[in-house]
Amino acid sequence: MLVNLSDVLTSEGMELAREVPLELICYENGTESFDIVSKSPVSLTVSNAGADKAVLRGKLELSLRGACSRCLAEVPVALKLAFERTILSPEVQGEEADDFGFMDGFSLDVDALVHDEILINWPAKILCKDDCKGLCPVCGQNLNERDCGCDTFVPDPRMAVIQDIFKNKEV
Repeated sequence: MLVNLSDVLTSEGMELAREVPLELICYENGTESFDIVSKSPVSLTVSNAGADKAVLRGKLELSLRGACSRCLAEVPVALKLAFERTILSPEVQGEEADDFGFMDGFSLDVDALVHDEILINWPAKILCKDDCKGLCPVCGQNLNERDCGCDTFVPDPRMAVIQDIFKNKEV
């Protein structure tokens, strides 16, 4: 959804407060896609902060569906986003001007802004629980459900030379 900010950016002391519905139904980070299960409206406040400058504040809560990084079980990813950004009029040129991907002229693209905020606040790892055991590297069994009994011993590669010496002595 686009929100016109021309009045706020050009009028000194003006403020705009609005609840905007989020049209985004899926978050894509370039390699994976995550369905948005629940979302609140985006609460936006835009205040003029001088000539051709405004401060954008917003917040929303959403829940996405993702896979645990260790066992691949489907888990909800809850995010509470609160952000504050300084935006500039498209007429401002020079070093201060920044290419905001969520601004199209005087219009604020709310979905693009929320996408950027999800990207910034995305967890490094999604886990079903803190002590998730993951999958067996041999048979693929989910070790949270049951133990498979596979031999998962991996020798230390730094000891490979010493193991070769002992193999030669047995001859």
